[in-house]
Amino acid sequence: MADIFARVSFYPSLLYNVIVEKTTSKHWFDRVDENVILGALPFRSMTNNLVRKENLKAVVAMNEDYELTVFSNDAPKWARLGIDFLQLATTDFESPSQEKLYRGVEFINKFLAKNDRIPNLSTSSLPENFGTVYVHCKAGRSRSSTLVGCYLMMRNNWTPEQAVDFMHELRPQIAIHRKNWESLRVFYKNHVQNQS
Repeated sequence: MADIFARVSFYPSLLYNVIVEKTTSKHWFDRVDENVILGALPFRSMTNNLVRKENLKAVVAMNEDYELTVFSNDAPKWARLGIDFLQLATTDFESPSQEKLYRGVEFINKFLAKNDRIPNLSTSSLPENFGTVYVHCKAGRSRSSTLVGCYLMMRNNWTPEQAVDFMHELRPQIAIHRKNWESLRVFYKNHVQNQS
């Protein structure tokens, strides 16, 4: 049922997000730190600016395939631009699985400068140049915020509350719902709490 609702509401809610961005102080994307941008679906028209101005090296899409087909780049299109791409398909209004969250943090870690890398994560196939990773879902509010929260917890040894408070200061429109909080707390318990 969630999948059907997500599909039916995709285009109207995407249009709503465009209107909100154009008529309020909310941004399409916001930089979280020197390596990560948290944002909404990156339209193809934004691609060149993201690559040039933001030192974009990689993209993590928390979207289902149908969300990427019309307006955004998929893996082959990003690859033609020399951008690494990871899709962790998660239905809108759901929270990413623990396996997807860990894979996402591991992927982001590959693009951090050597001194900034998160210990105890895989460092195989490291890129030559570090740079920005754009993490997105449709609106940059829930699915992608959950992944970025996990990244912030691992990188800074933060609690879920610290990570969410930090993101909320930078991107007030984030929406961490009950399922997202549960995912953050499980991730914290499994990967952060006992690592310090």
